[in-house]
Amino acid sequence: MDTVLILIKQILQMFILAGLGYWLFRIGKITLEGSKALGNILIYLALPAVIINGFRVERTAEHLQGLLFSGLGASVLLLLSILVSRYLFRKDPIAAFAGAFSNPGFFGVPLIIASSGQDAVFYVACFIAFLNVGQWTYGVSILNGQPIRQGFQPGKLIRAPFIIAILIGLFLFFTQLQLPDIVSGCLSTVAALNTPLAMFTVGVYLAQVDLLKMLRHKAVYIVAGVRLLLIPLISLLLLTLLPKDLLDMKTALLIASACPVGVNVAVYAQLHNKDYAYAVETVVVSTLLSLITIPALVGLAGLIW
Repeated sequence: MDTVLILIKQILQMFILAGLGYWLFRIGKITLEGSKALGNILIYLALPAVIINGFRVERTAEHLQGLLFSGLGASVLLLLSILVSRYLFRKDPIAAFAGAFSNPGFFGVPLIIASSGQDAVFYVACFIAFLNVGQWTYGVSILNGQPIRQGFQPGKLIRAPFIIAILIGLFLFFTQLQLPDIVSGCLSTVAALNTPLAMFTVGVYLAQVDLLKMLRHKAVYIVAGVRLLLIPLISLLLLTLLPKDLLDMKTALLIASACPVGVNVAVYAQLHNKDYAYAVETVVVSTLLSLITIPALVGLAGLIW
């Protein structure tokens, strides 16, 4: 119960930040160009810093086991998410993208830190990496109706900031190299930008949609139901099969799986000239409803595990 209350409090704080982003956009203090700049800071600095910090834990047998199980778990959960969404939304590529990919980096990480501590981010690093690879390859291919191989560009992928962050994090984890205090302090400061900037961006998205039209759009509720309930419930059952002593890892993976639609669906929809407004609506509605669904799912997991 304590964990559920902590999550509710953290999500409410995040929604207040989103409200501030909404307000700043409405009064013209954040422009569309400004929101793109925020996105670049998130992608190239804040999220990589969070990932690197997540790997800065002691190299113990428990953490090595956790890394193995979390990598395998992330692979299975993401494949499940892709298959379920592809089957249910065969004729709606944006919904298939939105249902398949959650928002663990920007939305899930602060919840994981709040519920299980900074060290638990270590368990979702693989999930974040695999998810971004999936978005850049499978996600782009279904939006454009192309074979997956056309979206797979290894040269571009290896230069992606989240991949570089994973490699740096793994290096620090396996070598146990200690960073100088000034570097460590800067890294933590930049990582702390992740939550406020991400939620400001959600607020900017919210300010761009017709709220009444969005609330009457039935399709976005179906997408939200798949993204926030169906896939996380199946994930919860699968995670139950893992050893009981991996509770922090299981909780972190469940939260990652239960997160709302990732903002990249809107980014890629805009980039590839698809229905940007619909993509934004899936992000906004699922984010609003996650206030209820994430604490409920974590509470249910606490009863089962």
